[in-house]
Formats: sequence, structure tokens, C-alpha cells
Amino acid sequence: MGRNLQNGERLRPVDLARGHGLSTQAIRNYEEAGILPAAGRTPHGYRTYTSLHAGALRAFLALVPAHGHQTATSIMRAVNQGAVDEAFRLIDESHAQLLDDRRTLQAVESALRDLEPTTAPEPGAGSEPAAVSGPGGTFIGPLADKLGIRPATLRKWERAGLVSPRRDPLTGYRVYDEADVRDARLAHQLRRGGYLLEQIAPLIAQVRAAGGLEPLEAALCDWRGRLSARGRAMLTGAAELEAYLRERG
Repeated sequence: MGRNLQNGERLRPVDLARGHGLSTQAIRNYEEAGILPAAGRTPHGYRTYTSLHAGALRAFLALVPAHGHQTATSIMRAVNQGAVDEAFRLIDESHAQLLDDRRTLQAVESALRDLEPTTAPEPGAGSEPAAVSGPGGTFIGPLADKLGIRPATLRKWERAGLVSPRRDPLTGYRVYDEADVRDARLAHQLRRGGYLLEQIAPLIAQVRAAGGLEPLEAALCDWRGRLSARGRAMLTGAAELEAYLRERG
């Protein structure tokens, strides 16, 4: 930020605001929120800032894309209150969340790679009819056999919202269409990867919203890009925060 110093080392709110495209009210709000240290005052009551405030502002604005506005605010408050260890704890939590998000993405990508072309399983033996019902439809027994799981597991997945089979109007049996088979396969892969049903459900919902696996590739690419951008933002935020900590002494 180019500095427009007034009265030696003193900066006006507008001097801080201009370099970042902010309003002077935003600067005052940041101070009141504890993001910036308390400003000095002129004999006439006008706020004055210093290079330390400029460093705090740079650190905060760099932390926002890395940790989000709320966490960035909490980090800066902790630093300004002298609770640096609390600030580090908040940063560690963000890093842990990013790592967890990366692992989730990798699990989804791995599950998608392991999926075979989505076709209805061959009919097999079971307590329910082995014949398929309608184009691409199959009953619970053959599908469970194909996946190597028990029919009870598929019923549990249905209660958790992972699969949504329709009911045959004549027999009342569950009928899994091509999309249900796809979802069951994906759920099976993720369960094998150690993911809980409540973690899998939103991922299955994303597959459905995307209209299948192929459109999901674009979403996964975007997801990967956002994680990388956040990781890089964490580096930038850490550098600016370190500079601010050094200036605070």
C-alpha cells in the first residue's frame, strides 16, 4: 500500500482506506471490531493511525481469503489482545479443516476412478425376484450380491438418503434404476474408504444435482482449484501476519 503520511508517521483513516479500495467507515469498523489496534487521537478528536495499523490491515485482508472473515477477525483480535497462542490455534484449525477437505476430495476422486461403467447388475439369487423391472432396473438381492453387501445394508443406505429406489407397483419390491446403482456403487466405495453415512449423503446429493458422474468432473476440478487457492492464500496470510507480529515486537 502506498503510504500518504500526514504529520510525520500519522495516517488518516482515508490513507489506510485508499490503498485497499475500502471506505473510511470500513476502517473505523475494523478498529471497533478489534481487527486494528486502537487509534490515536488528535487534540480535536480525529483518529490517527500508524504503520502498525497499516500492517494490521494488510494482515487481516490477507487472512480473509485463507480463513474466512469470521476466523480472520478472531485471529486479529487475539493478536491485538496479546493472545498469540489463541491466534495460532485458530490458524491450526483452519489448516486441519483444509486437510480434511483435501482428503474428502481425494476419497471422492478415488471412488469415481474405481467405479465400473454404470450398468444394472446381472440378476442373481435372492429372496426377491431376480428379474429386472423396467429398463435398467434391478431388485435389492441382485444389487447387494453384485456389491458384496447384505440387502439390509442397502436398506440402511436408503434410510440415510444414499439411494432412493422406487417401488414396483405390482409387488411393492424396491427397484433400483441406473442412477440408484451408480449411487450405491459410489456409496460402497466411500464406505470402504472409511467415510460415515452422514459424510457420504451430501456427496451423493452433489452427484445427483450434477446429473451424474461426468458433469461432476467439472465440479471436482473447481473444488480442487478452490482448495489450492485457499492453500496459497494461507501462505500469503501467514507472511503478512508474521510481518505484523514482528512490527508489534
